[in-house]
Amino acid sequence: MKITLFFSQDLRAGKAIVSRQFVEMTRTRVEGLLAAFPKLMNTGKQHTFVETESVRYVYQPLEKLYMVLVTTKNSNILEDLETLRLFSRVIPEYCRVLEEGEVSDHCFDLIFAFDEIVALGYRENVNLAQIRTFTEMDSHEEKVFRAVRETQEREAKAEMRRKAKELQQARRDADRSGKKSPGFSGGFGSMSSSSNATIITDTLMEPEKPKASPVPARASGPSKALKLSARGKEVDDFVDKLKSEGQVIMPSSGKRPSEASKALPPPVNTESVHLRCEEKISLTCGRDGGLQNLEVLGMITLRVADDKNGRIRLTINNGDKKGVQLQTHPNVDKKLFTTDSVLGLKNPDKSFPLNNDVGVLKWRLQTTDETLIPLTINCWPSESATGCDVNIEYELQEEALELNDVVISIPIPSGVGAPVIGDLDGEYRHDSRRNVLEWCLPVVDVNNKTGSLEFSVAGQPNDFFPVNVSFVSKGNYCDITVAKVSQVDGEVPVRFSSETSFLVDKYEIL
Repeated sequence: MKITLFFSQDLRAGKAIVSRQFVEMTRTRVEGLLAAFPKLMNTGKQHTFVETESVRYVYQPLEKLYMVLVTTKNSNILEDLETLRLFSRVIPEYCRVLEEGEVSDHCFDLIFAFDEIVALGYRENVNLAQIRTFTEMDSHEEKVFRAVRETQEREAKAEMRRKAKELQQARRDADRSGKKSPGFSGGFGSMSSSSNATIITDTLMEPEKPKASPVPARASGPSKALKLSARGKEVDDFVDKLKSEGQVIMPSSGKRPSEASKALPPPVNTESVHLRCEEKISLTCGRDGGLQNLEVLGMITLRVADDKNGRIRLTINNGDKKGVQLQTHPNVDKKLFTTDSVLGLKNPDKSFPLNNDVGVLKWRLQTTDETLIPLTINCWPSESATGCDVNIEYELQEEALELNDVVISIPIPSGVGAPVIGDLDGEYRHDSRRNVLEWCLPVVDVNNKTGSLEFSVAGQPNDFFPVNVSFVSKGNYCDITVAKVSQVDGEVPVRFSSETSFLVDKYEIL
C-alpha cells in the first residue's frame, strides 16, 4: 500500500491537495488515513516517519507543504525514504513555487510522474531523467509520421489549386467562344460556376498559415484531388538525416513494438457466453544466473449476455503440473469444484450477472525453480579496447508456448552514439533519446526457440543492465482451460467463445 499526499503547512487545518493510491483502496480507508496523519504528527521532534498499528507515515516538509507517503509497516523504510526523495525531486519539474495553488494547477502532471515512480505499490527502477523522458513521450516515429502527413497535405493543396486553375481556365475559354461552361446548363448555372470557381481559387491561393498539426481526416468523396498518398522530398531528407544520426527507421505500424506487445486484440465474434483467460508474469533473474522470483497470476472471467444462459456451469480442464494455487469466487460451490472440477454457483437456482465481467476462478504460481522460466535471456558484456562487446541470446524453455511481439530492451550508455551491430536474429531499433537498444522478434516458438544478437559500443559491463523483456501469447502458461459449458438443468451444452492471453507485467534480468 502506497499513498502520496500533499498537506498544507498548518496540519491542524490540513487538507490533502493531491492524493494518489497505487493499490486498490476504498475511499473511506483513504479518508481515514488522511484524517489521522495531522493528529499523529508531532512537530516538536525531528523524525521523518510515524507509525500506527497497521501503517507507517513517511513525510517530508516542502516549504509551505508536507509530502506524505503511507505504506505498510513491513515495507523497507530505506526504500520508502528513497521513494519519497524521488517524489520530492519531481515536484520542482512542474511547480515553480511549492504552494497549494501551484500544486493544484499541475496535479495531473504530478500524478503522471508519480505513476512512473511507483506501479502496483512497488517502486520502479527509474531516475529523474527517465521520468522526464517518459512523461514527455517524445517519439521519432511520431515526428516521421507528422512530417509525412504535412508533406502529403501540402501536395494535396497544391493539387487542389491546380484543379481550381484548370476550372477557371476552362470557364474563360468557354466565355471567349460563347459556349456554356462545361458541366453546367443555362445562364444561372453559368453564373454559379463562375462564382464557385472564384471562391475556390481565392481560398486556395491565400498564403498558408502556421498551425498545429491537425488530426488527419479521411476524405468523404472519391475525388483524387484529396488523396493523400505521395511521399515528399522533405520527408526523405528528414528520414535520411535520422539515418545519418544512427537511427534505424523501421516501418511505422502506428505504435512502438514495446507498446504493441502489451495486449492482444479482442476477438471479433463472441458468443452470448464469453470466457477470458488472462495470465500475467512477473519475473526477476540475476545476470549471472539464478531465478530470484517468478510469479504468475491468472484469472478466468465470465461474461453472460443472454439471460437464458445465466444458469450454467463451467467444466475446467486442469492439466497444470507446476503447482499452482487455485481459488474460486466466494459465490462458487467450492465442494463441486474440488470433487468434479466444475464451476457453478452455490445456489443453482440463481443466475450469473448479465453483461458483467465476473472472475470465477483465479490462480497463483510463485517459485524459484529455474526450469520454469519460459524464456531465458543470457546477456554477456565483455570489455574491449574500444568499449564493450555485448553478446545476448534467448532460449525458449516452455516449448508449448508461442510468444509474439517479443521485445528485449538493453540499456545503452548515454552519449556514446549508436551501437555497431554484428550478428543478428530478427530486427533491432536504437532509441537514442531513451538510450535503449530494442531487439524485436515477431515470433518465438519451437521452430524459432533460440537466437542471438552481437553489438559493440563504448561503456562498462554494468551499463547494459537491467535487461527488460516484453511479449504476448495466445496460449496460457499454466495449463488451465475451460473444456465445456453446460446448463444447470439437463447438462445441455452451451455454445461459448473464449480468448486466452499471457502477458508480461515485469520481466527483468538485473
